[in-house]
Amino acid sequence: MQRVWTTSIFIAAGCFAPAMAFAHSDVDSISDKALVQPAQIVDCTLENGDAAQCASYTLKFVPDDLEIGPFCPATLDDVGGIWDWDGENAGLYRIDGDYFKMLSGLGYTFYNDDGVVNLFDIRVEGPEAEHECIAGSLDAGSEMSITTLIPIAPVLADAPTSLGTVAKVGIALDGVPIFADAPSVLDTGHMPALDTCGGHVDPGGWYHWHATATDIDTVFAQDGVDASCANVAQDQTAQFAYAFDGFAMFGSLEADGAAPVGLDQCGGHIGTTLGSAEEVYHYHAGDGFPNLPTCLMGVVAQDNFATTAAQGIGSAGGPGGGGQGGPDFSGTAAALGVDLAALQAALDAEGGRDADLAKVAARLNVSLDDLQAAMPGRP
Repeated sequence: MQRVWTTSIFIAAGCFAPAMAFAHSDVDSISDKALVQPAQIVDCTLENGDAAQCASYTLKFVPDDLEIGPFCPATLDDVGGIWDWDGENAGLYRIDGDYFKMLSGLGYTFYNDDGVVNLFDIRVEGPEAEHECIAGSLDAGSEMSITTLIPIAPVLADAPTSLGTVAKVGIALDGVPIFADAPSVLDTGHMPALDTCGGHVDPGGWYHWHATATDIDTVFAQDGVDASCANVAQDQTAQFAYAFDGFAMFGSLEADGAAPVGLDQCGGHIGTTLGSAEEVYHYHAGDGFPNLPTCLMGVVAQDNFATTAAQGIGSAGGPGGGGQGGPDFSGTAAALGVDLAALQAALDAEGGRDADLAKVAARLNVSLDDLQAAMPGRP
């Protein structure tokens, strides 16, 4: 028998516009500043086939009054956002001249002889150099929107669901979508820079998080990074979001300021939350980047994320944006000895531009090491 959690209401520390937060998502959970139209409760089907009810939110490309950026610096003398580098000298870095010079010593040069940083706007153009910083722009002049579904009564799954690169994590209370790790520079050659709150712009022209933005300063302190999220109030005890399985996501501390205990492999546990005596399952942010759940313990709704954007995650053109601004994979196919169409189909099936390369390698019956070595942008 599957375990379904009942709904209870509690008061959460206010880091976003709503003064109230709820143990499980409903029509009042997400800030009105992010909504194209009022939220509603709709019938939905969970991925295990069960009929359910979901909160349906239609979101703007960015909430009203939310400041974003900076992302890519213009020159080596400027300072941009942050990046979690996963190559040699791995770690979380502020994107500045010292960081770019370190990458250049490893074979990844993102600037020209004059110290001007190579960058491109992934929404409207492709890269021209081997290594460029991705500076996506908002599609502010369109009627673009995002539609999401969050189960009202969360159901625990038979087994956790892992969250790979750019996997769907949830929706923040401010109405910004949340995704797992951004694509690695090691795989694409280009860097989709994050701002100091852990967000950036999708190829479709809408903003999203890759971190628990309300508790990211904890990560900076832990890792010794000279950065601070000035655009989002920081509170280690506050609720940040709802995961796509319907369970709430909190900061790195309990409501009383104590460190959470008994966390499972996904970063969650069963316990009380601020203002509620009822014990419910919920997630906590970690103190390392990205400070998000590493897996989901519940069952998500089918077709829970779609956008009217012309490209990017959830668009009709496919998760990877239909190829606009994307790399040329013909050399990759030749190096692997596979058909280009088969390679593109495998990439599309596993997430397009942000595909899980381990799964792509399995589909093509090639080694992951060979696939990563052959991907565009490798020095």
